[in-house]
Amino acid sequence: MDRGKALQWWQARWFVALATLIATIPLLWPEIPPLVDLPGHMGRYRVQLVYDQVPWLHDWYNFQWSLMGNLGVDLLVIPLSHVFGLEFAVKLIVIAIPAMTVAGMLMIAREVHGRIPATALFALPLAYAFPFHFGFVNFALSMALALLAFGWWLRLARQGRFLLRSIVFVPVSILIWVAHTFGWGMLGVLAFSAELIRQHDLRRSPGVPWYRDLVHGWLLPAIHAGIQCLVLAPPALLMVAWRSGGHVSGQTGDWFNWRAKTLWVTQVFRDRWQLFDIASVGVLFLLLLKAVRDPNIQYSRNLALSGLFLLAVYILLPRIVFGSAYADMRLVPFLLAIGILAIRPKPGLSIRGAAMVAALGMAFFGARIAATTYSFYLYGKSYDRELVALEHLPQGARLVSFVGETCYNEWTMTRLQHVPALALERKLAYTNDQWSMAGGQLMTVRYADAKRFAHDPSQIVTDVQCPREWWRPVPWALARFPRDAFDYVWMIRPPGYDPRFEQGLIPVWRDGTSALFKVDHSVPAPVVMPGELPVPRWERELILNDGRQPKVMISPGNDSR
Repeated sequence: MDRGKALQWWQARWFVALATLIATIPLLWPEIPPLVDLPGHMGRYRVQLVYDQVPWLHDWYNFQWSLMGNLGVDLLVIPLSHVFGLEFAVKLIVIAIPAMTVAGMLMIAREVHGRIPATALFALPLAYAFPFHFGFVNFALSMALALLAFGWWLRLARQGRFLLRSIVFVPVSILIWVAHTFGWGMLGVLAFSAELIRQHDLRRSPGVPWYRDLVHGWLLPAIHAGIQCLVLAPPALLMVAWRSGGHVSGQTGDWFNWRAKTLWVTQVFRDRWQLFDIASVGVLFLLLLKAVRDPNIQYSRNLALSGLFLLAVYILLPRIVFGSAYADMRLVPFLLAIGILAIRPKPGLSIRGAAMVAALGMAFFGARIAATTYSFYLYGKSYDRELVALEHLPQGARLVSFVGETCYNEWTMTRLQHVPALALERKLAYTNDQWSMAGGQLMTVRYADAKRFAHDPSQIVTDVQCPREWWRPVPWALARFPRDAFDYVWMIRPPGYDPRFEQGLIPVWRDGTSALFKVDHSVPAPVVMPGELPVPRWERELILNDGRQPKVMISPGNDSR
């Protein structure tokens, strides 16, 4: 595309800055970004900051620094918390993630097409996709950095500064890997596919079909592209050291789960309003289909190849990698984003037509941002209501929490599953919602007295026994948790239960169904008659294995995020 033509409004630098700022709006109001896993991470951040100064934390948790591909926000909060305090530091980092994601998308579009095509604006709402709502903050940070890095990779290639690119991308690749392994892998796929197209264009013979010039047209370019991308390889050695250290747990499995992979695509915008969220996915697919059928629109070979490579990765990637769930789901919004960014109008399309497309794209972006802003406002209000309980909790309390859930996978998630960790973050209290998977993150749980209520997902309770066998019915949890190990019980919107299961629990605070109780250790737990409560499958397996954890127990909460 001719870079000398006059810029349209969606191609100007001021628009890039404006779009980046607009991406921060949903996160400005809530004191704590209402992302499902984020409060759990914030509890861990507090432990890492004060572990050496608070002796009772050593009784409950083991924290040990090690080099791994999952440290992005964990490292950034250290300097920022000294300036802004932990909670505001986390908020600033989280706000920066969608902003960087939008900036990275627009940078890639400009480098690939010469100017930002009007259709690129439809990709911007993907900065607030389901993986971000889930609170995979290290992952989301690394992917935002990967998009920016890929834009820089393309720019240096366009400028012919290959030596500089080779020098700077060694540390860049390491930094992205340290943030989260997924971002480094994404950067490698994008960089290799872009370099393959560049090398192919340098060597192709005009007029010769590709199948007759396979060696010079594709095989040699692939070798040269691989050589160019060797500067991104050093983190592979770090990964080998990380995963072969003998202390990493977690299994890889659930391959080719086509039902789940289909659901991840339809749920890419999953937030609060199902019809609106699914319709938004439909808008993207209509645009992708129109680009195939409309003679006035075409795909960039560069990003089209990147999209095909990412599609292959998505198909081959299992749902669970090293015990980390939703591995394939996380790729979907970026696969769609690359597909949208690959679209451009063919030369000759009128400015008026492009301006109309840009206006529609901006309206789509604005509608998604407005809906997300209101949704986050509502989630923030629910956080504020539940966190009043912490005003009645003493420092260093031994707290067991039970958060209500249902057996159904409702579209609108409560986002309260890890709110108990804010008691650890604010009150340095023990909470039973922390993940405990050696090698997946820096902290594991060591509080043996908590027994089967030591870590995630023991905080999740339901009204009946669910097919998700690791979730317990609330009566079972209240009757069976080891009362000598805890001083307080925090009930967060639990399902209804017989009040007699509150025997030995003194109410300290109530709001609706939520409550904070002090445990009266002089009163025994309620007596449960044989057969009165169903025994969760996970409990049965523990009993059969003499208390040892089942060989395979993978849940939505049991992953490193």
